[in-house]
Amino acid sequence: MFAKIIGELCIGFLTTLEIFALTLVFALPLGLVVCFAATRKFAPVRYLTRGVIWIVRGTPLMLQLLIVCYGPGLMGLPPVREPMIAVIVAFSLNYACYFAEIYRGGIAAVSAGQWEAGKALGLSRGRIFMRIVFPQVIKRILPPMSNEVITLVKDTSLANTIAVAEIIRCARNLTGTYAVDIMIPLLYAGAFYLVFVGLLTVVFNRLEKKLRG
Repeated sequence: MFAKIIGELCIGFLTTLEIFALTLVFALPLGLVVCFAATRKFAPVRYLTRGVIWIVRGTPLMLQLLIVCYGPGLMGLPPVREPMIAVIVAFSLNYACYFAEIYRGGIAAVSAGQWEAGKALGLSRGRIFMRIVFPQVIKRILPPMSNEVITLVKDTSLANTIAVAEIIRCARNLTGTYAVDIMIPLLYAGAFYLVFVGLLTVVFNRLEKKLRG
């Protein structure tokens, strides 16, 4: 029975990894776009973007997930028929707003003299950012970014609220399949999270040491 439970949890964990990976693929670049929009000199864009960030950061991710999944149907629009799509959209928007604030803090920490030095060399603003500013930003944002990434691992469990078969939902379903106490598969699922978070922690610690060196 143990092998069967672990096998079922492995299948659910693959879905968890899919949510985790796709969220990062979309949220990391989107966060940079949101960061630039929130710091634009054009006031309407800046205030609108900051308002969106305030709403997203001020409301629970579960509520945002439910709105993305069921909101269009309630407003008479075509409903989201694939729960996985709703999960990726909600998670990506949510984490993009958090990443945007991390990016903004990292960029603000780079002295204005770096920009001036780049202009003196005849570099465009885009090249200054990519060649001079962004490498320094990465060093500054890695610790808070690693915390958000680890939080994302645990937040993937919210996907089970709209019937996405990630590892927690698989663990709950195993209770009826194998007539075992619900805590047993849940504890096994917790072990998956612990191992994955442990691996990520090691990776981020090595990256921080490498960047400091």
